[in-house]
Amino acid sequence: MSKVLIAFASKHGCTEECAKALSGKMNTEVDLCNLKEKKQIDLNAYDKIILGGSIYAGRIQREVKEFCSKNESRLKEKKLGLYICGMSQGDEGNKQLMTAYPQSLLDASLVKENFGAKIEINKMNFMEKKLIKIVAKVESDFSNISESVLDQFAQVINEV
Repeated sequence: MSKVLIAFASKHGCTEECAKALSGKMNTEVDLCNLKEKKQIDLNAYDKIILGGSIYAGRIQREVKEFCSKNESRLKEKKLGLYICGMSQGDEGNKQLMTAYPQSLLDASLVKENFGAKIEINKMNFMEKKLIKIVAKVESDFSNISESVLDQFAQVINEV
């Protein structure tokens, strides 16, 4: 029986929400791992690995980058899925996805997606609120997380 690891880093909770949603769509045992809380993971215990992070100022979290760097060769041997959560959609969102992860992992992944973003103003500090209003022109809570993209992503992972 295969086992899935969903490892993620989340700043305000959107990436974690997507990780939990994905875990509910898997047809096998799943372990969730917040990379901000747990640094050591035995990758040998998993056949399939999903990595997720959110994009801030055009970059994915340091914890995701470090995890990829430390485990790159092992990750390439696994059935791999990669995702980001970010405000940018279309070409810009795809560009962010393609620069968030090392090229070797992008090449090795079975599926890679941008699930969208969720903004909850009350979870942000003063500077983040100012930035989001200026850059994204968002004044209130907002979500464009795509359930259908989550479903398609899960389907690919389940079929391998």
